[in-house]
Amino acid sequence: MTRRTYRTAVTAAAAALVLTSCSTDESAPAAEEGSGESSSESSGSTEESGEDSKWFDQAVFDEQDEQRGATFEGDESEPWLQYIDGEMTDTAEFAADGPQKACFANASISNPWRQTGWITMNQQLEVLVEEGVISEMETRDAEDDDNTQIADIDYFIDEGNCDVFIISPNSTAALTPAVERACDTGKPVIVFDRGVETDCATTFIHPIGGYAWGIDTANFLSENLEEGDKVVALRILPGVDVLENRWAAADKIFSDNGIEAVDYFTGADPAEIKKIVSDELAKGDVQGVWMDAGDGAVAAIEAFEDAGADLPVMTGEDEMTFLRKWEETGLTGLAPVYSNFQWRTPLLAAQMIFAGEEVPAEWVLPQTPITEEERADFISANEGMPDGHYAKFGGEDLPGYPEVWQERQIP
Repeated sequence: MTRRTYRTAVTAAAAALVLTSCSTDESAPAAEEGSGESSSESSGSTEESGEDSKWFDQAVFDEQDEQRGATFEGDESEPWLQYIDGEMTDTAEFAADGPQKACFANASISNPWRQTGWITMNQQLEVLVEEGVISEMETRDAEDDDNTQIADIDYFIDEGNCDVFIISPNSTAALTPAVERACDTGKPVIVFDRGVETDCATTFIHPIGGYAWGIDTANFLSENLEEGDKVVALRILPGVDVLENRWAAADKIFSDNGIEAVDYFTGADPAEIKKIVSDELAKGDVQGVWMDAGDGAVAAIEAFEDAGADLPVMTGEDEMTFLRKWEETGLTGLAPVYSNFQWRTPLLAAQMIFAGEEVPAEWVLPQTPITEEERADFISANEGMPDGHYAKFGGEDLPGYPEVWQERQIP
């Protein structure tokens, strides 16, 4: 795959956009790529899991559990600007006149969730360029590689031409030193999506978090299953905090409720997902499916259909193929959300920083699952959107809506 480095300075003419298909089955290799091999099963695992996992922190679990019911500051019609009240960062020192250059070190755009967000981010950029806030955004795409992203951040630092660093880390521990080096430049640093092991950033933007996802999903499955029922947990990749937290929280809740959970890493590969589920069905009944990312959910459902088995109680994600398949089959489901609209927030945070306005030190965005009662409304609101689109993308008020998202116009 050709290495991507590009600058985006959106004007009325806009640079030519590349039309890219990005359905679940046809997208580029998934950004969250794992080994494709199964992990140890929960029972008898030599690797600690659940509340014994190194990724489990009871205090953070409790905090995110509480935040699920929190009141968010700001206009609920603009959830990408909402936040939970907390410590604020004074940015007066970064106030600037005239358009400023943004430098974005991105983990990748190689899965549908990230592609949807990247489209939205670029449409938000178009607005801020037209308003004279941002001159351009130079982006380097690490294509899911830690070492590449570290080099990308160091390139931006050495270039010395960035007014703000925006970083969506590929993984947690590996990217921490590079983020700290960006902080050491004295320029504002905005981290979003995945976290790192430092609080040096001007703001860290993210939905509530992985524990909240794990709590929402595991509670839903536990409430709709019986003690002793079996759940197959499909995980995309190890070592990313938000993903590990999702599973650690879910595994604890399954254990507390007597649910037998077996987990596998899938590499987000639909063929691997289908094989894993088919193999588990061959061993006996499976009553539930849990996913830490839902763009391969249809493959899991198809494995039940192919086997002639009763459909499971299932959690997927707000990805359109899952929402539509959920409606078509009538299975008992929930669509957890890792709010895709967060891709707008870093650029809007940069606008606030350049204006010298306070921003949340930890900018916690709403993260609300889609229930069966809401599903039809979200399907209708996203009519015409392709497979791989995410229902809560939050770009309805941006230029190019809906065509840019419908056509998957990816810069």
